[in-house]
Amino acid sequence: MSLAQRLARIQEQIAASCRRAGRAEREIALMAVSKTHPAEAVAEAYAAGVRLFGENRVQEWQEKRTSLQHLFSATLTESSIPDFSIQASQATRSESLVAQAHLIGPLQSNKTVRAAEIFDAIDAVDSLKIAARLDAAARTLGKRLPILIEVKLSHEASKHGIAPAELPALLTSLVSFDSLIPSGLMTVPPWDADYESARIYFRQLRQLRDASLPVCPTLTQLSMGMSSDYAVAIEEGSTCIRIGSALFGKRPPLAVPLQPTRRSSSSSSSISPSESAR
Repeated sequence: MSLAQRLARIQEQIAASCRRAGRAEREIALMAVSKTHPAEAVAEAYAAGVRLFGENRVQEWQEKRTSLQHLFSATLTESSIPDFSIQASQATRSESLVAQAHLIGPLQSNKTVRAAEIFDAIDAVDSLKIAARLDAAARTLGKRLPILIEVKLSHEASKHGIAPAELPALLTSLVSFDSLIPSGLMTVPPWDADYESARIYFRQLRQLRDASLPVCPTLTQLSMGMSSDYAVAIEEGSTCIRIGSALFGKRPPLAVPLQPTRRSSSSSSSISPSESAR
């Protein structure tokens, strides 16, 4: 089955999930998780109609981006906050739309400047320190940078994100950052949770989002749901599903090991089962 055929099948399943949930398809963004896949695979997905991509590492995307510059040439400014709806991920709706790349993996402090420059959004902010550095970098670049806050709802030590109890304080602090747009929340359920067991984690993230809106009205997005559980995530309110293996097939290993992330105990160069499904 070709990538275009897999994409069509996924879009059919998105439509079916939306019908069950009484939602409009345009409310759901399809993010193609292209991490560890070559630039050629990104270009193939683009040709099939994908316009939203998720990458896990700054260095890896920087290397790919060189040959994909013509597809990712837009610069976000204060007047061009992106539309992450499914309309923004299908070429059939807008052939001329420039693609976007989001960082969905943990970010090292010393790579925040480069991340703010080469990504259209950072979807895994989990500390005030990282947020402050991104704000300073975006201000220097003259852009407003959308971010998602990653919330750790799983008991697994390998998962990243802030604790739910820490979210209100972080959101309050973000109010003073003029160059960041807190756009929503992101989470990853336990890797061993089946699609129905993941529902409780998706529901909890939606409840956290809803409770946070009075403090942060821009916090409307919910990035949740991967290849194995996106149907349930859509039913629970997801606005962005992160699809990797169901679209690209089995993820190849990195040709050259990259530097480990800032969590030495939980962010080795290996990829956990749940992360591989992003």
